[in-house]
Amino acid sequence: MPTITIDNVTVDAPQGATVLEAAKMAGINIPTLCYLKDVQAIGACRVCMVEVEGARTLLASCVTPVGEGMKVHTNSKKARESRRTVVELLLSDHNGDCQTCDRNEDCELQTLARSLGIREITYPGEKSKQYIDESTPALVRDTAKCVLCRRCVTVCNETQSVGGIFPQGRGFSTVVGPAFTSNLDDVVCVQCGQCSAVCPVGAISERDQVQDVWAALDDPTKTVVVQTAPAIRAALGECFDLPPGTLVTGKMVSALRKLGFHAVFDTNFTADLTIMEEGTELLTRLKKALVDKEDVALPMFTSCSPGWIKYLEYFYPDMLANLSTCKSPQQMFGALAKTYYAEKIGKKPEDMVVVSIMPCTAKKYEADRPEMYDSGAKDVDIVLTTRELGRMIKEAGIDFVNLPDDKQDAPLGMSTGAADIFANTGGVMEAALRTAWEIVTGTELPFDKLHVTPVAGLEGIKEAAVTFKGCVPDWSFLEGVEAKVAVAHGLGNARALIEKIRKGEAGYHFIEIMTCPGGCIGGGGQPRITTNDVRMKRIEAIYKEDEGRELRKSHDNPEVKQIYEEFLGAPLGKISHKLLHTNYVPRERV
Repeated sequence: MPTITIDNVTVDAPQGATVLEAAKMAGINIPTLCYLKDVQAIGACRVCMVEVEGARTLLASCVTPVGEGMKVHTNSKKARESRRTVVELLLSDHNGDCQTCDRNEDCELQTLARSLGIREITYPGEKSKQYIDESTPALVRDTAKCVLCRRCVTVCNETQSVGGIFPQGRGFSTVVGPAFTSNLDDVVCVQCGQCSAVCPVGAISERDQVQDVWAALDDPTKTVVVQTAPAIRAALGECFDLPPGTLVTGKMVSALRKLGFHAVFDTNFTADLTIMEEGTELLTRLKKALVDKEDVALPMFTSCSPGWIKYLEYFYPDMLANLSTCKSPQQMFGALAKTYYAEKIGKKPEDMVVVSIMPCTAKKYEADRPEMYDSGAKDVDIVLTTRELGRMIKEAGIDFVNLPDDKQDAPLGMSTGAADIFANTGGVMEAALRTAWEIVTGTELPFDKLHVTPVAGLEGIKEAAVTFKGCVPDWSFLEGVEAKVAVAHGLGNARALIEKIRKGEAGYHFIEIMTCPGGCIGGGGQPRITTNDVRMKRIEAIYKEDEGRELRKSHDNPEVKQIYEEFLGAPLGKISHKLLHTNYVPRERV
């Protein structure tokens, strides 16, 4: 462990650590812009420059490794002046419409300028040409706000393995975006929003639909209902300065009531329903393969994550048959809200507005897909991200932190702990195994606290296996069968897992894929910045929510049982097939 001195503080730093990391260990803050923990350290922005005794020039602390005896000055005159000059140059080319920018007070460039005492534009002159790309339902790009930090490029190419955006041109003409100055809608883009989640400014962000929701709420002819995804409850509090992982389920419901929604429901209800449909689909495929000896597409992939589905359509269209036909819980909810629930309250589908609160920008795209109109109208009308809901609550002047707890409405508001964990990577798999095991064996899944720990955590690809024992008569053909499952989160890991399958190196039966690192708790619409530390705190909160539930298995949800008795009939039945299932299409890569 090299011993170095930073601002007269002695630090024993791990071998291979950078000066920036060593400074953090010593409680010394070095400003950064392009650096992003767990994602990128490229020294591109030059904001983190420090003075090292004996070095010919200032050094970028995020990429400079520590060395024995190194003496570092982070706040010397040279370092301060360099830092200030870099930020002043960035501001000279930045479209500074801070008052109306959705990143106002959540902008890293703005925070840097304030901390450095910059009060005027030192270098006025020509600015880069502005181009606003509004071609997709999920994302909006504004080239005039880009600071060329390349965070989005790293996430899109390395983390997500999509390759939709790159730096193009040189010097003052450099632009980050799709090739040949195309729009996002013209190239391979799964609209996952990880680019917007790491952007330090407002150069790329979710398409803001808050005003659309206000318009619906103000329309007396409309009945407006809202659903909330499981990941929201562990992250929304961050919009109000609560620590990551603070559970705010009850306050969230109270806030939505104050905003004026006619009913507040839970996407968790249809997460439980998804387990019933998807679990039945998996067991049906296994029976066809093992008993009927049919050629069945295995392994079966989960279909909850719209970015993952679009990724498969683009990059592996030959494997679409392996995808579960289940719609996502968001889309299942929309279809049921405009049929089952609409009938109960005597409304027509076209007179209802279904709003979703999601951790994901790709959900905006998913709601617009042509396959999602099975209720006779658009199943989900408007999708807000966690960040948009936070802004809407603030706009309404609601004191979120001091709100009392409230509960979701019936009949689409009751759920189990199995639905809660849909928010986490590995959660859908665990929820499915809790139900599938009990259906097949008649006994509870034999894991501590029902947690399938091999598929939990932030390892990129996780595996587990369960051997069915003591099967009930209807499922006796599974006696002794070892069911092999896998979980991947982040599309780069999904690609690696698929390539492993294609090489014949894995014999899985069921695979969960989540588009975003960490699963939905790390979605592209969650509060920024989502590091692995933040992901783990959110994950822990979701498991806490699950463990505090009276019911923790999807098949035990009494309202799910009721909807099958009153309306759907049975999993994979005629009505459920029409409303809750769909098929997807190959897409040409451009």
